[in-house]
Amino acid sequence: MSHVVIVGASVAGVKLAQNLRSEGFTAPVTLIDAEDDPLYDKPPLSKDYLSGASSAQDIAMTTADDLHAREISTRFGVAATTLDPAAKTLTLDDGSTASYDVLVIATGARARLTPWASLPHVHVLRTRTDAEQLRGELVAGRHLAVVGAGFVGAEAAATARKADLRVTIIEPLGAPMGRAMNTEVGGIFADKHRREGVEFRFGISVERVEPVGQRCRLVLTDGSTLDVDAVLLGIGAVPNTEWLESSGVTIDNGIVCDSTLSAVGIPDVYAIGDVSRFSNDRHPESVRLEHWTSAADQSVLIAHNIAHPDDARHYDPTEYVWSDQYDWKIQIVGLTGSDHWRIVGDPADDRFAIVYGVEGQPVQGAVIVNWPRALIDSRRSVAGRAPTEELVGRLRSLLEASKAAV
Repeated sequence: MSHVVIVGASVAGVKLAQNLRSEGFTAPVTLIDAEDDPLYDKPPLSKDYLSGASSAQDIAMTTADDLHAREISTRFGVAATTLDPAAKTLTLDDGSTASYDVLVIATGARARLTPWASLPHVHVLRTRTDAEQLRGELVAGRHLAVVGAGFVGAEAAATARKADLRVTIIEPLGAPMGRAMNTEVGGIFADKHRREGVEFRFGISVERVEPVGQRCRLVLTDGSTLDVDAVLLGIGAVPNTEWLESSGVTIDNGIVCDSTLSAVGIPDVYAIGDVSRFSNDRHPESVRLEHWTSAADQSVLIAHNIAHPDDARHYDPTEYVWSDQYDWKIQIVGLTGSDHWRIVGDPADDRFAIVYGVEGQPVQGAVIVNWPRALIDSRRSVAGRAPTEELVGRLRSLLEASKAAV
């Protein structure tokens, strides 16, 4: 019987193991992870878990006992260090080895660091331990600098403001989440953060950080300085692929896969989640998606492909990601960020949608705030490649109908 080994026990790896059993796969399955206790969900780390509103139990995905009840073996607290695809063997950092018939690499990504990342009061936010350490800095009246205004930085800034900290975000682009939404649309979210009390320093970066007593001094690229109590680095993530460098696996900012998520040129090896780089008809240029929903969706597909190798499915996602910031639930569907966009609704009403796409062409994506019905229509339109103006018209009709009903 085929032994499936999954390296990485975050959402992608855990759900894959569970989905294999749901597919009727009865052969041995082993989960390996470098963390001693990896079975927790990561989206709450920058929100409720960071604030203390959620406990470790609240964010648990499952337990080792639950996995063992499904006859899923676990080896936690040990990292994979090398892969020999010819021998179908992994070497682990405790000196032991693990053999497989099918290998799934779900090692995820880690926070991108800087030369001053190890200084006192400088934090990243990628693991539960990271969140617990940063939580200790969230004391009312203190000053937090957030370097980078992507989703993690923006969410952590919102959490810190709700804890009554002074927050300054430093971002080389002109708006938060500007890479995901474009700078103009990001400006709508910058205005929201400003109304909540966040200060921004756009168009500059941090040159270095210096300890000053119990505080930190940030020296910025415009020559100015900023003294704060703590710093959060939110400058992106790096896929965990170094251990594969001598394996023959093709690495290019992630593991290069085909549309079935099989590692290119390496039999019986798949990659899933943040570490997987794939291409398909919707993505002719390969992409790597760092989203919870992508990891979960990929786990369903790979479980099917392993359990039913003669009926391999291809990954054709409709991207979806969400972010909670203050009282705004932000939901993003498809590909966003182009310069062609239209807004339906008014941000002042705390409910609106932004549609990306060129008139006469299929809609590319949408950003929806506090509007569940618009999300349903947007997901359907993006998945079905409906014309851009069709979705815009439908959302405008929804808006008018809701106003008439009030």
